[in-house]
Amino acid sequence: MFKNITLADVLWFTFYLFLILAANGVVRGIIAFLSGKAAKLPRRFVPTIQALVNWMSFYGALLLFLFYFSKTQWLFYPIYSVDGQQVTLFLIIVAIMIVTLAHRLVKLFAKYVLTNLYEYYDVDKSLGYTFNQIIYYTVMIAALAVSLTNFGLDLTALGAIFGALGIGLGFGLRNIAGNFVSGIIVLFERPVKIGEVIQVQDKVGRVEKIRLRSTVVRTAKEGTLIVPNQYFIEQIVKNRTGAEMMAQVEVSVTYRTDSEMVEHWLHEAVSIVKERENGILEQPAPDIRFIDFRNRAMVFLIEIPVKNFEIKELVESRLRHAISKCFKVHDVELAGMDFFQAALKKPDA
Repeated sequence: MFKNITLADVLWFTFYLFLILAANGVVRGIIAFLSGKAAKLPRRFVPTIQALVNWMSFYGALLLFLFYFSKTQWLFYPIYSVDGQQVTLFLIIVAIMIVTLAHRLVKLFAKYVLTNLYEYYDVDKSLGYTFNQIIYYTVMIAALAVSLTNFGLDLTALGAIFGALGIGLGFGLRNIAGNFVSGIIVLFERPVKIGEVIQVQDKVGRVEKIRLRSTVVRTAKEGTLIVPNQYFIEQIVKNRTGAEMMAQVEVSVTYRTDSEMVEHWLHEAVSIVKERENGILEQPAPDIRFIDFRNRAMVFLIEIPVKNFEIKELVESRLRHAISKCFKVHDVELAGMDFFQAALKKPDA
């Protein structure tokens, strides 16, 4: 199979490949120089130009490989056969080039063409993201279909096979299928949009990406949440984008405590936080309410408006510190403390 390949062929190919890589390094060095000390090239264009140079080098190396060894027999040696169609290394490389080229072109088209169109026609950001996803998956499916055709695969028969498999897989992978369908519904119906602040269970975060199977939500403290799209269809999701963000703290005190005085001391604790954290709290007055009776306890809720969800937990922590100090000064017992104190004083049996 490799009889036609000589040492000279390998050396010349290696030499040309080295030239491509060297040219890549030189161009990247020039770009770094222009964007650094000389500052003649805007920094926002640097990643795009570097990616374009790497892209040209990669495909240049593949084209060099195909061109240089196109006359050799081993490149077209059949690896396996499908319905009389011989699959060779040449066809595999061409298929890889088609799929990767389609991926890169559709990304560039979405970034530099569609983005400008959306801005010009004032298209909503989330709607533009939906169009980008539809275009991307359509182009990639078409590129994959062309690649499979090069391998001699009958797409009609392949569709029948996948249709039969889909019935069986639908039962075993119904959650994945449900999330996939829910992702399509979320992209078109847009119950949540990119950039909106939502509450998932007790976590508050900002929507970063909406994918077909899951949605990425960035929180202030917990990091990134990967939420299955089916959650947005079946569960109640609080959209806090247009709502006032509140820092909330619950406090439980014993029954024998004067409830009106507790409310007064909670206002005192809030005043301490406002004095220490000047500038991060909103102007409206805090909301302090006596909300419930529980086992041997009276429950109070404190709500303070904050500017954004990033400082919500910080304000809640500061408020708990202030409440603890106020309760120590006024000798207020939290619910449950008298039970533990009695248990400690109880003599051993």
